[in-house]
Amino acid sequence: MKKTLVVYFSATGTTKAAAQRLAKEHNADLYEITPEVPYTDADLDWRDKSSRSTIEMKDKSSRPAIKSRCENIADYDTVWIGFPVWWYTAPTIVNTFIEAHDLSGKVLNVFATSGGSGVEGSAKDLKKAYPHYSWGESRLMN
Repeated sequence: MKKTLVVYFSATGTTKAAAQRLAKEHNADLYEITPEVPYTDADLDWRDKSSRSTIEMKDKSSRPAIKSRCENIADYDTVWIGFPVWWYTAPTIVNTFIEAHDLSGKVLNVFATSGGSGVEGSAKDLKKAYPHYSWGESRLMN
């Protein structure tokens, strides 16, 4: 039986709401990417060049720690990966999740929320970074 998982990172709750809608649409399970150190409002201030999010996004090798792995990832055939668009791409914590799990043999789809950017650039960046995975559709879900 094919199973779908909706994985999401949500700093403010907007992406969580989108993930819940997507999970309902696909009768999917939900998994939240939870940072080991939660983001504060100050961390998320993109106008502050010394904010945590700005520093992480400037360093393409940044891999913020996550609290836990999704232990039953092998049970799923399709995985939707969602996030708010930061600096025109996926937050680096999404890379932490991808690199911590074997997603071979799964169809990976991307969904994002954004105040002004599309999802295309984010999806392209993930496909380029992880070309050995099978990538499906991408969807902006504001």
